[in-house]
Amino acid sequence: MQTLSEIRELLADRGLTPRRRFGQNFLHDHNQLKKLVQAAGISEGQLVLEIGPGTGTLTEALLDAGARVVTCEVDEGLADLIEERLGSRLTLVRGDCLGRGRRLNDDLISALGEEHWTLVANLPYQIASPLMIELLLHHPNCRSQHVTIQKEVAERLIAAEGTRERGPLGILASTFSKVKRICDVPGSCFWPQPKVTSSMVSITPLGTPDDLDVDAYAAFISKLFSSRRKQLGRIFGRDRELPDGIDATWRPEVLDNEQLLALFKMN
Repeated sequence: MQTLSEIRELLADRGLTPRRRFGQNFLHDHNQLKKLVQAAGISEGQLVLEIGPGTGTLTEALLDAGARVVTCEVDEGLADLIEERLGSRLTLVRGDCLGRGRRLNDDLISALGEEHWTLVANLPYQIASPLMIELLLHHPNCRSQHVTIQKEVAERLIAAEGTRERGPLGILASTFSKVKRICDVPGSCFWPQPKVTSSMVSITPLGTPDDLDVDAYAAFISKLFSSRRKQLGRIFGRDRELPDGIDATWRPEVLDNEQLLALFKMN
């Protein structure tokens, strides 16, 4: 794996510097990188998607573990670096991993093909939530996600019912997957060092019901939790009959996943 000195040198040789616009904080701690690869359980020949490879530190660890890697890089300078150093060993897709409507880039979908695959990545903070939900709701070939994200986002993913952190992200994740925190990662493990702590999490999909419009459900949850402090009677109307076991004086944040699905199906 690359050391921090080697990461700095690779960038300096090409006149590159970390770009805040793309959320470039390079994870250089080898122990943390190993934890992420081990959590993913990479086997020989396994197809892996990596988003934001940077200088290729995690990429090299995945390749060394036997993975077939499809990687996506939006920064042209870093894409050139990856292609020059590792291009013969992987498939590189240039551009944003999310296209119109925050759906997975068509070029990425084409590169991944019809096989099952796994996401392993140190995700740029600004695309982490929409990407994780996009894969969970619309890409059944994604067997699991193993990612480094902002700790605050991880807390929302695993938030318990009735807590302040619980919202649309955690509801969708807990309804359609199992989420496990691997570990927390201090800012000192990254360069440049961010002001926040990160967390590694694993997400294993449980599948989505065939009769459920997941996009409509996601929109319903988002709208409902925009009024999370209001009572359900005010949101739906005092005269509206609610599903059994749900009281009109309750607020959205106290509802469990089954109750939320029942409310959605009521509309």
